Amino acid sequence: MSDATGQYVLAIDLGTSGPKTAVVSITGELVATGKSPVESTFLPNDGAEQDPEAVWQATVDACKQALTAANVPRDQVLAVICSSQYSSVVPVDKNGKPTMNMILWLDQRGDKKRLKKFDTFPAMVDPPWQLLNWLRIHGLPPIGGGSESLSHMRWVKYARPEVYERTYKFLEPMDFLTMRFSGEFTANQSTALMSLITDNRRLDIDDYHPSLLKYSLIDRDKLADLVPLDAIVGTVQPDVAQELGLSTNTKVVTGLNDTQSGGMATYAFTGGHAAISVGSTSVMITHVDFKKTDAIHAILSMPSPVRDTYFVMAENGIAGGALEHFLEHLIYASDHFGELSSEDRFALLGQAVDEVPPGSGGVLFLPWMGGAIAPAADAKMRGGFLNLSMNTTRSHMARSVLEGVAMNLRWLKGPVEKFAKRRFTHFLYYGGGAESDAWSQILADVLDAPVHQLANPRYSTCLGAGLLAFERLGMLGFDDFQRLVPIKRVYDPNEQVQPIYDNAFKQFVAAFKKNRSIFRALNSQ
Repeated sequence: MSDATGQYVLAIDLGTSGPKTAVVSITGELVATGKSPVESTFLPNDGAEQDPEAVWQATVDACKQALTAANVPRDQVLAVICSSQYSSVVPVDKNGKPTMNMILWLDQRGDKKRLKKFDTFPAMVDPPWQLLNWLRIHGLPPIGGGSESLSHMRWVKYARPEVYERTYKFLEPMDFLTMRFSGEFTANQSTALMSLITDNRRLDIDDYHPSLLKYSLIDRDKLADLVPLDAIVGTVQPDVAQELGLSTNTKVVTGLNDTQSGGMATYAFTGGHAAISVGSTSVMITHVDFKKTDAIHAILSMPSPVRDTYFVMAENGIAGGALEHFLEHLIYASDHFGELSSEDRFALLGQAVDEVPPGSGGVLFLPWMGGAIAPAADAKMRGGFLNLSMNTTRSHMARSVLEGVAMNLRWLKGPVEKFAKRRFTHFLYYGGGAESDAWSQILADVLDAPVHQLANPRYSTCLGAGLLAFERLGMLGFDDFQRLVPIKRVYDPNEQVQPIYDNAFKQFVAAFKKNRSIFRALNSQ
């Protein structure tokens, strides 16, 4: 259904599982949405890739879904903006065609221990004094086990030199989509974050830092030129415009990563609150006005699309992915969990969770199924259930999954508040997990703070990107965002359950510390 204003943007958010799209009106309405899946390929030595052409076709398909369902005059779609997961790279040639698959953020083949096996890789790389410079200038040194974009580019250079030679530019996913729409090979300080080559002591820079570029071992001409954070990079190419039915005057706005687009939708660039996203992983977002890194708790500030503002980057690790695994791989009997569909999954989950009192009968779920990140990074940590008894049911286990993810966010809350130098008044909650009313209440109880559940939370990143596009067009101000983002419901914490969750939280942190050596031993190979 079209909006009476007749002013729209097409917003795209590319996740690891595929793109989501939305036609967003200037009044903040999600007029229509679309989505399309993308398959990942997992390779030996922790490789993870996707076919960029499949990614592009899925994006086109999802855009067609949203545009067709919106049924708005195509010449009233004023702009396109692309958001995506980050720390992934797409190598492309001068024609914009991929020279190999996209290397995903999950890929760890660029770990320095693995790169040292190649004869051409330098013997001395990233000495301590360079890492300190990296920390001082950028905020994040290359010590993440090969998961940063820089490590992916290094892997291509030394493991696939023929691909490196053919590659014209390395692009992050949102910049790859921006290029396919506009024909322009660009990046900005926000999208280039995980290249680790930008000077983040200043905002809206126009080139890479010469010292970090030298440390990186990547040739400057392989990197996209940086454009301003508010740049309009061009218009939609004629062939793309024809396929989507858009005007060739439709503008293409420079992109952003999905943490930043979530920060736009939750107006986390202002106020005393923080935002929480529970998707495949969980993230806590807020704003500061300074560059800072808390290496102990794996928290740092990243450049924000909002002038003179940084977003706090605090990724908690696996969250909704743990619930999905539990439902799809551990639950199969004909009860509340039987024959789940995408439409009723959270409703039936809520029924099961309501059968069990807070605390899940003492069952504790450890959510680190893909390793722990903030506030205590350890790639060897894994998930599990503790304290099962003869009285434990699947409903107990289901609730404990929701509580375990919430406990992990509670563990993160203190360090992020200390980092931001303020106590959070409340939390805005978005992402797929925010479709669950039960999970929203559990978060409020575990965090002991009000939780504001966004309407249409699964498409909040599209909404945030869309609002930003209108701001870049000069049609909205950042102070308009809050009134345009609808809140479905506010959940207040229940004081009666605080003693239960206080005790459970102490044991949650103790379980991490006491089981750490066991997980390291089990996962050392």
